[in-house]
Amino acid sequence: MKTPTVASRDTWFIRNRMTLLTLGVVIAYAAFIEWFWGWSTILSQWAQVGIGPILTALALLTGTYFLRTWRIYDYFPRETSGRFTALFRVTQIHNLLNVMMPFRSGETSFPLLMRSEFAIPLARGTSALFVMRLLDLHALMAAAGIGLAVASPHRLLAWAFWLAFLLLPVGAFVARRALVRFAARVLPKKAQPVVHEIERGLPADARAFARAWFATIVNWLVKVLVLAWALRLMNVTPLVASFGGALGGELSAVLPVHAPGGIGTYPAGITAGALAFGALNDKAALTTLAQASINCHLLIVVSALIGSALGLLISKKRVI
Repeated sequence: MKTPTVASRDTWFIRNRMTLLTLGVVIAYAAFIEWFWGWSTILSQWAQVGIGPILTALALLTGTYFLRTWRIYDYFPRETSGRFTALFRVTQIHNLLNVMMPFRSGETSFPLLMRSEFAIPLARGTSALFVMRLLDLHALMAAAGIGLAVASPHRLLAWAFWLAFLLLPVGAFVARRALVRFAARVLPKKAQPVVHEIERGLPADARAFARAWFATIVNWLVKVLVLAWALRLMNVTPLVASFGGALGGELSAVLPVHAPGGIGTYPAGITAGALAFGALNDKAALTTLAQASINCHLLIVVSALIGSALGLLISKKRVI
């Protein structure tokens, strides 16, 4: 039988195990970089880039957080009306948890925060998050498809497939009611309230869907272009490889396999994406790419911290 002290310590470890895991991975990763390259070498790339481009990139990345907040604000107009700053704080907490927690576990905070702050039922919040994440993934894959279509020897066929893929969300939105009716028929009666809330979590009409889709495209376009620009400034060549690296990093961030803080997985995604889009693979080029991918990841983490700080500054009320 455990003593109260041991039981209390075990409970503390269980309650904080994800935070401890994240902290441990961060420390190990920082030590590895110091041993392999040295942080002075990594950060020297920023010295070469200059303070102006760094601040511009951070401002643009932070600006995308306001666009993401507007997308949710428009998605739940009745519940969030007049409370944009509170919603911005919620989205920044959710974003920071998403960045820092492993395996996309930070996603679970969104429906919980929306219920706590705006009394939105869990099923509806979860449904809305699922739709938005599908749009996010679709936008990134469509962007990657542009590079594949350009490089394809059968361009006409490739662009036809790309256009069909681009319009997939429209088809899914048109078929939404039929899919909900099918779910209502096959699921037991106890699940009907959940099905109803899921339906309420979908875009209300075609205009609401179009706004959410447009905001998603603009958000990812800005983010990918900023990251590609940052990689190019850090000597990742050719330009299309910088674009591929930005896509690879962001795709690694929206997929389930996501390390704590994106450590390892995000730079690996950048490297894989850049190589897939034609980056040079000699030793010097790979070293430059590896260091640039780490710095690009640091840019994402710093922008997330800035967004969270802004969220706390512009909205004093704390989320419990």
